[in-house]
Amino acid sequence: MLRHAPLSFARFYTWLIDRAVPRLRRVAMRNLELAYPEKNERERSQIVDGVFASVARLLAAFARFPVLNRGNISDWIRYEGIEYYQEAKARGRGVLFATAHMGNWELSAFAHALLTEPMNIVVRPLDNAPIDALVERYRQLSGNRIISKRDAARGIIRALRDNEAVGILIDQNTTPAEGVFIDFFGAKACAGTAFAKIAAHTGATVIPGFAVWSEIERKYVLHFYPPVPITGDPQQDTQRIHGVLEQVIRENPDQWLWIHRRWKTQPPGEPPIYT
Repeated sequence: MLRHAPLSFARFYTWLIDRAVPRLRRVAMRNLELAYPEKNERERSQIVDGVFASVARLLAAFARFPVLNRGNISDWIRYEGIEYYQEAKARGRGVLFATAHMGNWELSAFAHALLTEPMNIVVRPLDNAPIDALVERYRQLSGNRIISKRDAARGIIRALRDNEAVGILIDQNTTPAEGVFIDFFGAKACAGTAFAKIAAHTGATVIPGFAVWSEIERKYVLHFYPPVPITGDPQQDTQRIHGVLEQVIRENPDQWLWIHRRWKTQPPGEPPIYT
């Protein structure tokens, strides 16, 4: 469960970021205008408030990683849909977790290692070396293994061949050279195809997974969804995976990181989304 003191500090920190970097709220409001044209400005602003509250919960939980263990992790998070993971492991081709900046993506991987078994997580090193070293150490405290995004393909394929699980964030904007344009909240978004291509190449089972905060339970629920069929068509497969993500975001709109310029890359000839 989230402790009062760390959460209060995290809330103050995210409040400070919200005020000090107004661009983040502007980006979020523009994204919500695009995704939810039926909502008014007040409703969109309330969602953005929820986003910063969600980030505060994530930071408070992350700060507690050194004291989380098999004996107390269930106070923080529980599974829903674990059978999909167990069935995928039984197939023996590895598991690709399609996850996103939704809810608590840090706790989901950390807790899975304690509740079931360690996994691999693909991360982009932070620009600040000392902070990156601290974050990387925390991420591995439960036994998880880091795969650097700079040379990810080789590490991912090796892990899948060993029937291991690999978690990858799929929700960030990319360039046309690395992705395809998909429909995402009724607008064109450029999404990377590497995830779908690796899934097709290895035969790994693709399972969407997101740790979403439950206000009723006062803990996170790590939802695993039914495997996404992979056809070998990068466009169709990427669209299908993001369709699940959109569904989850619509169910919990204040827990996705709307402050990211997700629709920055647009098809040739289209006007820019952000000014």
